[in-house]
Amino acid sequence: MALLIVPGLDLLRLNSWQSLCLPMKIFWTESPPVMWLLILTPALNRADWYMYYSTYAKLAASAGAIVVSVYLRLAPEHRLPAPCHDGYAALLWLRSLARGDSHEEWLNSHADFTRVFLIGDSSGGNIVHQVASMAGDADLSPVKLAGAIPIHPGFVRVERSKSELEHPESPFLTLDMVDKFLSFALPVGCNKEHPITCPMGEAAPPLQGLRLPPVLLCVAEKDLILDTEMEYYEAMQKSGQDVELVESSGMGHSFYLNRIAVKVDPHTAQQTQKLFAAISDFIHKH
Repeated sequence: MALLIVPGLDLLRLNSWQSLCLPMKIFWTESPPVMWLLILTPALNRADWYMYYSTYAKLAASAGAIVVSVYLRLAPEHRLPAPCHDGYAALLWLRSLARGDSHEEWLNSHADFTRVFLIGDSSGGNIVHQVASMAGDADLSPVKLAGAIPIHPGFVRVERSKSELEHPESPFLTLDMVDKFLSFALPVGCNKEHPITCPMGEAAPPLQGLRLPPVLLCVAEKDLILDTEMEYYEAMQKSGQDVELVESSGMGHSFYLNRIAVKVDPHTAQQTQKLFAAISDFIHKH
């Protein structure tokens, strides 16, 4: 596994709403990669958190992709939609590479810019949906967004769902965590019906009007927020969007990040392997 550190994107050149540098990590397998995986991490976590690095390094190896892990600005100092703008800025950086406006010759010579995938878990899944929505209205050519992969996205509503009330809490997600994280991340004065946390809700743009790439929605059977994730899936289907579903049996929110469980529990290890295989299959068929 090789690693390239990009100190920062000059976002002032890329868009009109920011004037800062956005660092990122890029890593790839030894075999010649062709497609891009753009990782959008949760709004309260760093891109270099060891659990994410380990997980996505394995995914990069299985998918054979160049992986870009973006250091999004974090809440509560930078509330939504700031990380969505940062994720979109990373797409604009890829466009600048593809158009020959940068000096990263190795990346230009090894990558297929017509196969770019967005991937993120938990609230990073929310950012994936938002960045994909923003990209649908933009001229990214010659970059093509080939797919979006929200994993256990943090889609919620004000009223507790049945799964929130009945599913067991886990070390990675409790009801208290859901409420506190959203109080840190949402714009001041907004609630869970905000379009970023409830893209299938009444306050969000109609899904049928969005120009989205194919979507692979990854959910877990015992996730506290499974019901609202499934509400999103059903709304995407009803709106005519190209969406697929993969469900991890018996698992809770972000279970694959629990390295100890993956090592010692055969079922967790099996479900992690199945999840990564489903993601790799989705990538390779698009």
